[in-house]
Amino acid sequence: MASDDDVGILLHVVRFEKFFKQHYANFCLLAYRYLNDRDLAEEIVQDVFVKIWEKRKSLDVKGSLTAYFYLAIKNTCLNYLKHKRVEAAFAQNYLQQQTENTIFEESSEDLNEKISKAIDMLPPQRKKIFLMSRNEGMKYHEIASKLQLSVKTVEAQMGLALKQLREQLKDYLK
Repeated sequence: MASDDDVGILLHVVRFEKFFKQHYANFCLLAYRYLNDRDLAEEIVQDVFVKIWEKRKSLDVKGSLTAYFYLAIKNTCLNYLKHKRVEAAFAQNYLQQQTENTIFEESSEDLNEKISKAIDMLPPQRKKIFLMSRNEGMKYHEIASKLQLSVKTVEAQMGLALKQLREQLKDYLK
């Protein structure tokens, strides 16, 4: 026989699932308006649902639960975008400092050849992502959309590509 606590938890789960099904599409649309990336929008909405579910016992929602979710999703999207801007600024600053502080031991022509060889050594998909970003100037979400990958996969592959290139070219930088 189920205890009163078990029945109460079951009722909360059923209500939460109904709320999820009723509002999920609209919440994803809201997130998409901020992020312009369907997969990322869905990921953020799902994360917000999980976080709110995990904190359900300590939350004190005043007013509409729907409005609470809209605000939580909006804030999560804005925080994500802010974080990406900070990352981009940091990366740009880092690359600029590296360029300004680096003295090449070999001629520019030799270095360009070594860089090309190092890029050619990247795994095919990583190389493609790297070149789309660096040569074509595409943003991560554009690459993800074109290659049908998640933005996080593109970010991870770019990080690995840069790490691999730094490692392969370390002997040519002072």
